[in-house]
Amino acid sequence: MREIVLDTETTGFDPETGDRIVEIGAVELRGHVPTGQTYHQYINPERSMPDEAFQVHGLGDDFLRDKPVFKDIAQAFLDFVGDAKLVIHNAAFDMKFLNAELGWCNLPKLDWERAIDTLDIARKKFPGSPASLDALCRRYGIDNSSRTLHGALLDSEILAEVYLEMIGGRQPDFALTTDNSSNGPQGESGALPRVGKRPEPLPPRLTEEERAAHDAFIAKMGDAALWKKVS
Repeated sequence: MREIVLDTETTGFDPETGDRIVEIGAVELRGHVPTGQTYHQYINPERSMPDEAFQVHGLGDDFLRDKPVFKDIAQAFLDFVGDAKLVIHNAAFDMKFLNAELGWCNLPKLDWERAIDTLDIARKKFPGSPASLDALCRRYGIDNSSRTLHGALLDSEILAEVYLEMIGGRQPDFALTTDNSSNGPQGESGALPRVGKRPEPLPPRLTEEERAAHDAFIAKMGDAALWKKVS
């Protein structure tokens, strides 16, 4: 099973009022294990970066001016995410922006059913408790000391750790899926390795005394005993 843990940074809160995406970061998981494959892209929003957004993200107009616009990176982004599930903290926010940008490029939008919202998972798992990414890092003892500013790739990497803890701990699914695109422990085909016969059979663990006692027990059952018909 392939999943993409994803985060975006934006100029504001609403694409319908002119806000745009300025950064996308994503981390690939296969079978709930990070593969080391990531996607990271800064984007020229084609508008000025508001002061409050600059203070949160540390991305200013001078830095973003020479970065590609969304339409120039849109297909590469879609190619990276493919048809994987999208793990996002507060998925409605990021999906709203991504689909707005894709729509402006006349490209297929992301199906909302693909989104796994870790904010929703956290609220159900810990009702009444803070559910921000920082709060979840504190709960699970995940080091987020380098998160002085919001950065899409760093936040995706941290969110991947949080997500894996929330669904039961950072452990693989033992290759019980049939995802043939994986090149992990299953082998190049994605299937579990075929187990061959032992070169020598294991020695019996039954002692002679136990064998004799078993034979005596069967003898007492008479000639009609099922054990005698199948032995």
